[in-house]
Amino acid sequence: MTKPEIDQIRQDTKGCANKIHFNNAGASLPADVVVDTVVDYLREEAIEGGYETEAKYIDRINDVYDQIALLINAEKEEVAIFENASAAWGTAFKGLVFENGDEIITTEMEYVTNLIGLVDMQKEDGVKVIVIPNDEQGNFSIEKFENAVTSRTKLIAVTHVSSSGGSILPIEEIGEIAERHQILYLVDACQSAGQMPLDVRKIKCDMLSATGRKYLRAPRGTGFLYVKKTSQNKLKPVLLDFLGAGNVSLSGYTLREDARRFELYEKSRALSLGLGRAVAYALGIGLERIWERIEYLSGILRKKLSEIDGITVHDHGNNLSGIVTFSINAMDSVDVKTKLAARDINVSVGGQQATPIYMENSGLTTVVRASVHYYNTEEEIEVLCSELSLMIVENSEK
Repeated sequence: MTKPEIDQIRQDTKGCANKIHFNNAGASLPADVVVDTVVDYLREEAIEGGYETEAKYIDRINDVYDQIALLINAEKEEVAIFENASAAWGTAFKGLVFENGDEIITTEMEYVTNLIGLVDMQKEDGVKVIVIPNDEQGNFSIEKFENAVTSRTKLIAVTHVSSSGGSILPIEEIGEIAERHQILYLVDACQSAGQMPLDVRKIKCDMLSATGRKYLRAPRGTGFLYVKKTSQNKLKPVLLDFLGAGNVSLSGYTLREDARRFELYEKSRALSLGLGRAVAYALGIGLERIWERIEYLSGILRKKLSEIDGITVHDHGNNLSGIVTFSINAMDSVDVKTKLAARDINVSVGGQQATPIYMENSGLTTVVRASVHYYNTEEEIEVLCSELSLMIVENSEK
């Protein structure tokens, strides 16, 4: 990405003028055109009426499914829109039928909301959850994973990019094994959608959930679920209304023939359009180029942080994402975040609750999380590191 292009993207993003935003793994700054899409629709809805405005924009609303399908190399009939990734993941997971003695394989990087679902299934249905830990270098062991597969393995559920660590799971290699053993495969792409290319055909997953607010730069309250056509009948919709079911009578009903059977009808059309506009914006730049820029910036940030005496970078493994985690000796991570916020620098704190298995295995309670995006700059990284260095000096003088 050229400097003029980055400058233009920053000009198209009002938030870049006032803040240094390194909290993209929490919620990215949306492009102005995304905000305008949402606000303009809401204004028209307020004047013309909700259903009337929906009818006027129905083609654009339906086009959001096409945009998401293009993003992940799926078909639009395999896409359902949700308010968030947790609802999408939970709909897929809760729609599966497990029996006593079934096994689910997951990893130490799994997100807390997903773990709650796994724990509930383990308690209620006698399902065994098997966790594959990272090795000493922070890499996921494909060999250990495949050795854990048995005839009782019903589901493989993994998080592509960890929320509190920078590592990336080899989801394509995992998918090869899942396909070979004919095991259902669920991928949480909450942190990877919009950060790097995603191709569900290459991943060979049956289901994939994602949010809009993070690297896709979409509004909060948006997300989506992919369910492969051949797997849709293996999931029972958790909730149904007239969007997902037809021919309803006391004798029964029929399910619609696509992934929208897993949606409910009532959701914000304005936010859905904002999601579609954000996806189109990312596609216009190109996911390969976005990922190349994020890899470049995160590499610089990790290197500069590791050179500061008193800072420990906690990311380990051969494949690292744009999420950079670190801590400062003798300083609480929340205090670091608060002090940076006072200097107009946004970061977040990765707590033990977000990825409890990983944090416990790593001996961590909290980390500072600085997550870069393509609109960030080398100069912003310099400012962050300078402020952290100053913070360390100030803390030592107390």
